[in-house]
Amino acid sequence: MTETETYVGIDVSKARLDVAVVPGEQTWSVSNDDDGITALVDKLKRLTPKLVLLEATGGLERRVLARLVGGGLPAMAINPRNVRDFAKSLGKLAKTDRIDAIVLGRFAQAVRPELRPIADEQSQELQTLLTRRRQIVEMITAEKNRLFTTDLPATRRRIKEHIEYLQKELNINDYDLDQSIKQTPIWLEKIDLLESVPGVGRVTASTLVALLPELGALGRKQIAALVGVAPFNRDSGTLRGRRVIWGGRATVRAVLYMAALTSARCNPAIRALYRRLKAAGKPSKVALVACMRKLLTILNAMLRTRAPWRSPEIPA
Repeated sequence: MTETETYVGIDVSKARLDVAVVPGEQTWSVSNDDDGITALVDKLKRLTPKLVLLEATGGLERRVLARLVGGGLPAMAINPRNVRDFAKSLGKLAKTDRIDAIVLGRFAQAVRPELRPIADEQSQELQTLLTRRRQIVEMITAEKNRLFTTDLPATRRRIKEHIEYLQKELNINDYDLDQSIKQTPIWLEKIDLLESVPGVGRVTASTLVALLPELGALGRKQIAALVGVAPFNRDSGTLRGRRVIWGGRATVRAVLYMAALTSARCNPAIRALYRRLKAAGKPSKVALVACMRKLLTILNAMLRTRAPWRSPEIPA
């Protein structure tokens, strides 16, 4: 007889880690601190699980994930939407930390997602800087919107002061981001390659390198699906529905959208595609998504071949 393979799901919260082992649905909790994580790693080592699965929860999972991997355990984080959809398919409509941990364990057992390496310390630093930059930009935008809807002079003055402060913080963050890139030669090489494409700037290139490490290692269809710019069929019987994009990495997709918007004006390959689709009667957003996919394909091929951008011969 062969030993039964065990799978572990861990629901992460700020103060506690809820753990479930499948099969058997044995559950327990530990505190989300150094002592609790150390005890958890020691216990899981004795269980020798096939896979330990956590949800990506905005960064809360990073510390425990790093400790699990550092302890030699096969651990990875997964998109929470995938797990929630799986829970609904099991009829698990209730949501508690214990239930979430069990569902994670059962998801690991049933789906067996491919184990991916976690980001190293330098990559996590770059991700943190990019996340902070996005937060600051969002706050500046929100404050500028409030400025347009406020007439009280004192309030307007304080909003302007806050915008000036946030702008200084953005400048500091951009400097730190630039220094972090310069100190990592492999990033600098990749980012310089990506920036050679018209319409791709430093923030877009940095985001792709930090949040899409698979760029250059996958095929064009795989990378498009991973980002969330691949159209999916919506057909049933004789019905042929409109193709839609779904899922993927929202942050990567957001910067790719802005790059495609710029490229549709200044990049000859993307501009030609955009004009052709518009001439064929496609809506602007549909044409832009196609441009995003085309731009991503170009960037993926460039990193795979380590070849800089070359402007194609496009008829006027």
